[in-house]
Amino acid sequence: MSNGGDLLVQILREHGVDTVFGIVSVHNLPLVEAVDRELRFVAVRHEAAAVNAADAYARVSGGLGCALTSTGTGAGNAAGSLVEALSAGSRVLHVTGQIDSRYLGQGRGVIHETKDQLGMLTAVSKVAVGVPSAEAAPRVLREAVREALAKPYGPVSVEWPIDLQYAGQPVAEPGVAPARERPVPDVAEAVRLVASARRPVIWAGGGAREARAELRALAELLGAPVFTSNAGRGVIGEDHELVIGNFAVNPMAAPLLADADLLISVGTHFRSNETRHYKLALPERHLQIDIDPAAIGRVHPVTVGLCGDAAPTLAALLADLGSPAVADGWRERAVAGRTAVRERLRADIGEYARICDAMRRHLDPRSPIARDVTIPSSQWGNRLLPIHDPATNVFPLGGGIGQGLAMGIGAALARPDVPTLVIAGDGGLAVHLGELATLAQEAPWLVLVVFNDGGYGVLRNMQEAGSGRRSGVDLYTPDFRALAASLALRHSLVTDADDFDEVFAKAVETQEPYLVEVDVTAVTPTPVPFVPPVEVP
Repeated sequence: MSNGGDLLVQILREHGVDTVFGIVSVHNLPLVEAVDRELRFVAVRHEAAAVNAADAYARVSGGLGCALTSTGTGAGNAAGSLVEALSAGSRVLHVTGQIDSRYLGQGRGVIHETKDQLGMLTAVSKVAVGVPSAEAAPRVLREAVREALAKPYGPVSVEWPIDLQYAGQPVAEPGVAPARERPVPDVAEAVRLVASARRPVIWAGGGAREARAELRALAELLGAPVFTSNAGRGVIGEDHELVIGNFAVNPMAAPLLADADLLISVGTHFRSNETRHYKLALPERHLQIDIDPAAIGRVHPVTVGLCGDAAPTLAALLADLGSPAVADGWRERAVAGRTAVRERLRADIGEYARICDAMRRHLDPRSPIARDVTIPSSQWGNRLLPIHDPATNVFPLGGGIGQGLAMGIGAALARPDVPTLVIAGDGGLAVHLGELATLAQEAPWLVLVVFNDGGYGVLRNMQEAGSGRRSGVDLYTPDFRALAASLALRHSLVTDADDFDEVFAKAVETQEPYLVEVDVTAVTPTPVPFVPPVEVP
């Protein structure tokens, strides 16, 4: 092959990747040129956005996402988004440049050189590897892809010295990375535990995304309420009557958790913000299913722990379970609990419930819904806005602000036949404001709804609930109408919740990028201000 770019294109094609996100540099030029010639290269404005977009592309497509960045500062810029991809378990191949191999480790001050780049990438990736020679490049890249696609998923970083990118590459024999088979654990003890339960509850996380049919069958067999983490939303469509959803900390869910006699958790890590900083009371008896052996019993003690892939493990459990004798009325309590938590949240958010309803009404069930870290997302977008397909559930699980727009762009390019929604705040959007130019450039079918409250509303609420003094939360906000006009993007301003339905419907119908700005200071405030479940001494 003429150079490393041709090799990269071949391997990406073998794995169904036709879109790559990145920034061109002197230290990745052969790669970008080949990708741009043979595939779709999306030129983002910041390396972090490249990884965010590739991350969301992988989540929505169900395949591999790829990001290309430069070395040194460029690789460092990508690090924060690699933390997000690692938190979410996303199948991302991150290929970054490196200085000439003959100068590595000498500290000469070669442009873009940094101390121990591979060590930095190792800290924020599932695996990080270097290309040691042109002859080794096919093996290194194939092993990197295999690792990214192996459960538990995660981003894999490859650093590739620029002289080895330009070098002629050996012909790479085609071949898709084989899946790693994992043994199904012995479920006998788990069967006895579940069969003895009368009031079981299920908690599904992101690790259950590939076990949708099995999890639904178990829930219906047991008549069990199904709680989810944020990552597990949509594993069972949220229109199902047994799905409580991401509402474990809602006061109306407390009676179900208090009366349950067994917790069945599948692929979840019981994150702090979903368990009241680990103070949420959960059933003492616990069956935990997780592919990661380190996760078993790490947060909540287990009665029985099964280390295995969720789908075959649940299938084995179902095959031996029979018809458990669940308590009379337990299913009915689950259905009532589902209604109660939603009614409570609707009362808490007031006028915003109608905005939430309008969003769902005008979106396709397959529409990706990307949510940045902002009050509308944290208070109701992550709970009340229904998710029917887990692949459409796109949210920064690592908690980093400002990633929503880039993730939305990646999601929209993965599903171009349906509209994509991005929910952002003005503060978060400003972190990567340059990606508005990427949005205008790529022109996907995407509606960006910006809730403008003039700063960091989540932290503002925390300060006002605590010290009463504001620090660093009130920000200068751009004129979004003028900003949109400068990029030839459509824009509408909403100052009354009554107007949102019509504006949003119009935005979706255009089938092109559209910025809808909601003036939070003009819309009636929520009856209950949102304060995140963060422990403050």
